[in-house]
Amino acid sequence: QVQLIESGGGSVQAGDSLRLSCAASGRTFSSYTMAWFRQAPGKEREFVARIGGSGRSRYYADSVKGRFTISRDNAKNTVYLQMNNLQPEDMAVYYCAAQSVAVAPGTSRYDYNYWGRGIQVAVSS
Repeated sequence: QVQLIESGGGSVQAGDSLRLSCAASGRTFSSYTMAWFRQAPGKEREFVARIGGSGRSRYYADSVKGRFTISRDNAKNTVYLQMNNLQPEDMAVYYCAAQSVAVAPGTSRYDYNYWGRGIQVAVSS
C-alpha cells in the first residue's frame, strides 16, 4: 500500500514552467513504477509520463515530449514532473500514480493501482 500526495501546482502564463512533486509513503518506493496523468474538464484522464523504479527507464506522451521531464529521488520517496513551456492545452488536474514494478508498465489509467488526489495546473494564454 502506498499513499501519494501531489504538490506544486498553480496558475501560470503560456511559456512558463512549473515543477510538480509527488511524495509517497512507505519504505519500498523504489519498487514502484511512478507515473503522471492529467485530466482536463470533459476529457478522459490521459497518460503524461512514467519512470521505472530505479529511474533509468522513462517514457513520455508525444504531447509533452521535449517539454516535460519526469524524475525521482528514491531517498526522498518523491517523484517530480518538470514542465517547461507550458501551453493552455496543458491545463488540467495532474495526478500521480504508482504500480508495482512486478507489473509490466503501461500508459492506461487502469495499469495503476495507487493514485494521489490530484493538483490543478492552470495555463493562461
